[in-house]
Amino acid sequence: MTEKAATLSRGLKSRHIRFIALGSAIGTGLFYGSSDSIKTAGPAVLLAYLIGGAAVFLVLRSLGEMAVSDPVAGSFGEYATKYLGPLAGFTTGWTYAFEMVIVCLADVTAFGVYMSFWFPDVPRWIWVLAVVLVVGAMNLFSVKVFGELEFWLSLAKVVAIIAMIVAGIAIIVFGLHSGHQVSISNLWNHGGFFAKGGHGFIMSFAVVMFAFGGTEIIGVTAGEAEDPEKTIPSAVNWIPVRIVLFYVLALAVIMSLNPWQNVDGGGSPFVQIFSSLGVGSAATVLNIVVIVAALSAINSDIFAAGRIMYGMAERGQAPAAMRKVTRTGAPWLTTLIMIGALLLGVLLNYLMPQNIFLIIASIATFATVWVWMMILFSQVAARRKMSAEEASKLKYPAPFWPYGQIITIAFMVAVLVLLAFSSDTRVALLVGVVWLALLAGIFFLWGRPRKPGAGLTQDASQTQAQPAVDEAPAEDAEDLETVSAAQS
Repeated sequence: MTEKAATLSRGLKSRHIRFIALGSAIGTGLFYGSSDSIKTAGPAVLLAYLIGGAAVFLVLRSLGEMAVSDPVAGSFGEYATKYLGPLAGFTTGWTYAFEMVIVCLADVTAFGVYMSFWFPDVPRWIWVLAVVLVVGAMNLFSVKVFGELEFWLSLAKVVAIIAMIVAGIAIIVFGLHSGHQVSISNLWNHGGFFAKGGHGFIMSFAVVMFAFGGTEIIGVTAGEAEDPEKTIPSAVNWIPVRIVLFYVLALAVIMSLNPWQNVDGGGSPFVQIFSSLGVGSAATVLNIVVIVAALSAINSDIFAAGRIMYGMAERGQAPAAMRKVTRTGAPWLTTLIMIGALLLGVLLNYLMPQNIFLIIASIATFATVWVWMMILFSQVAARRKMSAEEASKLKYPAPFWPYGQIITIAFMVAVLVLLAFSSDTRVALLVGVVWLALLAGIFFLWGRPRKPGAGLTQDASQTQAQPAVDEAPAEDAEDLETVSAAQS
């Protein structure tokens, strides 16, 4: 990076990191993707979210251990390079950028589904095209207030989910309904808790893990925080509360309001349930909330992918042209690349509107789980290089070492293998393998000849020699601190 960018690498406050991380888990994965996981596993999906959440918590604690000890801006991409080698760092960084692209495809797809609630006769691809062009154009302008904006949008999503849970519990307890079977017994009366059997329970993890994608943004943002020793533990320690409150409790309320088999996957289950209960105004409000959440996620995805590619170009891991920015500080080339990639989502929604979300979510799951595995492998490698005395001085050590990490890695491998057992998700495994092979080929043909640090030094000198319009201004460096992945 340039020296100018480096001097502005400690700007995010604790509340920004906490709510950006919180908002990253409250998006398409919960509002829309949960319908697929409910259909696959039935009520047992609640247990799947708890298990998946526990695994993600171990990943984030492992990331937190490294981030507190070495709070670099490159976060897990830098750790993979440092502890596993240049190839691992190269594939981790680009796979994370790929993850952001795929998650954004899922978000724009979900946006089209949400709009169908009010305009059922309008083809979904039209809404997808509109949101890609509008939000993409917005990202070509200055985004000085991105961090603050995402804080308030995330806060709005949190408040909406809490309100939904409270309203749902009130309907259940006080019988504020008519003609519908509303009871907590819906969780076990319709085929049992494991209504779809062990097979359905296991297969649900392919979608369940997609829902947690983006939580690793804690490493990207907290690595540039004002006080990483406080902000990182604070953000990571919120993960268990988030899992229980926003996934397990919310979906338990949803399936208590209406039997799980009534969730049809044609829209957000939150909106469907309140609409079927005759609570029209609540359904309308919830649809507005999920649309706002999708717009926030799309904006964050485009911003995150653009800034990540920009940062990789600064480190010599991407074409130097990706460093070019507008006079307002937006990396215009990476933004246009994102818009072009999202136009693929328009085509897919036109060709296969019924199955596209599950396919995209599965590909995103592969990319996400791969990044999580690299985080775990990096932390294991880092620990093995430490002496007992150095390990004892860690300020935020990951728990259950080393067995927790071993079990979590095995779990992540199992999730990837699961993708091969369904015709809808098998394409994700194929795409993932081809992607990693492509990255390896590019690395050996283009990336490997660079000596350690050569790309960084070369790019930095080139940046200083370029006109001001091609050099990231102070406001853009601040934007680098606010990358968020809002997923799905």
